[in-house]
Amino acid sequence: MTDYLYRKLKEYVSSEFYGFHMPGHKRNGAVTGADLPYDIDITEIDGFDDLHHANGVLKEAQERSAELFHAEETHYLINGSTAGILSAIMGCTRRGDKILMARNCHKSVYNSVLLNGLWPIYLYPSTWKEAGTSGEICPDEVERFLERDADIRAVVITSPTYDGVVSDVGKIAEITHRYGIPLIVDEAHGAHFGFHPYFPKNGNELGADVVIHSLHKTLPALTQTGLLHMNGERADRDRIRACLHMLQSSSPSYVLMAGIDECVRVLAENGRELFNRYTENLEHARQRMKLLENLSILEMEHYDRSKILISVKDVYREENKEIKKFSGKDLYFTMKENYLQLEMAAPGYALAMTSIADTSEGMEQLAGVLLNIDRKLAKFVKSEEKNEKYPQDSASFPPDTERNRQVFLPCEAAQMDREYISWERCAGRVALEYAYVYPPGIPLTVPGEEISGAVVGQVRAYEDAGFQIEGTKEKKRIGVLMNG
Repeated sequence: MTDYLYRKLKEYVSSEFYGFHMPGHKRNGAVTGADLPYDIDITEIDGFDDLHHANGVLKEAQERSAELFHAEETHYLINGSTAGILSAIMGCTRRGDKILMARNCHKSVYNSVLLNGLWPIYLYPSTWKEAGTSGEICPDEVERFLERDADIRAVVITSPTYDGVVSDVGKIAEITHRYGIPLIVDEAHGAHFGFHPYFPKNGNELGADVVIHSLHKTLPALTQTGLLHMNGERADRDRIRACLHMLQSSSPSYVLMAGIDECVRVLAENGRELFNRYTENLEHARQRMKLLENLSILEMEHYDRSKILISVKDVYREENKEIKKFSGKDLYFTMKENYLQLEMAAPGYALAMTSIADTSEGMEQLAGVLLNIDRKLAKFVKSEEKNEKYPQDSASFPPDTERNRQVFLPCEAAQMDREYISWERCAGRVALEYAYVYPPGIPLTVPGEEISGAVVGQVRAYEDAGFQIEGTKEKKRIGVLMNG
């Protein structure tokens, strides 16, 4: 019988062992009275292995994960996919190396650049005009950069994006491998890939050298859990393992690890049935939402259809006898009034995330509420005279001539004298802080970049639309290079 971690923990609960060891709650929930899983929260006691030197139940659990996700080697992440991204990039590069990275990467990629003192070279994604957000990474662009610069040591892309856009990982892997360079794929939002033809294959199947999954985002796993997968010989596995040991807690949660193992077990035993039911419910809801007349559901050719991207482009509503633009934020709060909590809102759209844990009733409710909201908006005529524009989404980028220009390395910013000025005054100045809208957490400015007028306009539009700029020390101001 397979020695699953959760079962082993429950057996220990029923044993007569009394623990004179960590954690301090001593598996006694009566102390706090809170309904938390104290009973299975243990430390590395005899028989339960050690994540950092796994050779027993945790080693077997990680091997099961590798098999399920078609990877050669898999490691548990209990500090989120952030720990996996940091470890992958720092393990594949040396201090001062050049790294080719998609400009729409998560802030954890930028933190990796900062920690390892890397020189980032940016791959700008195409623009998905209908949504006003980032599109795919073009494989030809990857090849153009690699052909031009032999000093690049790794390539990092995000696929799928937070909004569900999928790049051609297989083609990009093929190109990077021709140059002997590892491809790292932040597939945090694609842990469900490869389990049903309705969705794309995952990065392991498509040839990526390192793939990071956030299990908790789209699969039945606890928040903060993920997997790091390694394949082939281009990525330095020893260094990545060493980074994982440094960056993950030395006291990994057995509750979280049991959650990972249970997720893997359920997918291995019942994945086909769960995904068949899920995709049927999802497609039925999508078909119903095709009846929307003012709101619309967006997707592109290469897309993760688990994401439901609801566009409010050219949609208006009546407020105090005035016709006003209906924003993604308006939709977000209107859905909340109907007891539906969406994942996020951008000015021009809102995002609903689905998974195998969704019920048919939940999917029906989503479609029904959207159709009901749509009917209330339908009586308003879209006027050509109304030319209000949504701010460009933070995951989209200005044309080449209007982009921020890299002046010095992000890691050099910490040592530089700075002053804090308003966004109105910062065009042409060199940023010493990150600035982003969260979610999705993709930086508008990166330390060491000269701030463009286009990005200043983007920030202003976001603030006017009621969104908050995160990452800066002072609200409505940003730290810039003194006299620079």
